[in-house]
Amino acid sequence: MSRHESIPEPWFSFLKKLDELATTTVALHCIGGFVVTMLYGLSRTTGDLDVLEVCPKSAGDAFAKVATQGGELHKKYKVYLDHVGVAQPPYDYESRLQEMFSGAFRNLHLMALDPYDLALTKLERNIERDRSDVRYLARAVPFDLEILRERYTTELRPYLGHPAREDLTLQFWIEDIEEDRASRSAESLDRAGCCGWGR
Repeated sequence: MSRHESIPEPWFSFLKKLDELATTTVALHCIGGFVVTMLYGLSRTTGDLDVLEVCPKSAGDAFAKVATQGGELHKKYKVYLDHVGVAQPPYDYESRLQEMFSGAFRNLHLMALDPYDLALTKLERNIERDRSDVRYLARAVPFDLEILRERYTTELRPYLGHPAREDLTLQFWIEDIEEDRASRSAESLDRAGCCGWGR
């Protein structure tokens, strides 16, 4: 199987066009639903690719002309690039980036945030879709909640505008994950009991 076969359409064709536009090595620092679905397997369609950074900036300017919402590539492929300026990542996130679809393109490199960093970029917005994505990541990885808490405390909290509010949000997330795990564990025990009943 070639590397690009794991990239569904129209995303492969869209990204191939970006690769063709790139005249040098370009890295996209990717977050959001695209990463949760493509890298961690969440079954959900997404029509945008959220990026924190495009390196070098000159490539970001070139991409913005054709690949953002309303641009030529968006009109053609019905997906688009969204340069997210409001999501706050943990301070040292760049040291933990991992490449998605390595080798699929000549110049374009899609760099995904570490799953804990990815989750924490959703903390301030905290809409239902964000909470659902975090719950999914906590199952799929699975999360070590102490790492999540420590990453927040040391690399994100000092840079937030409303840390007391986000303290409560994180605590709610952790309690939600713990409840989800307890519920799934109870369901597993129930299934095991049913399977053993007739033996």
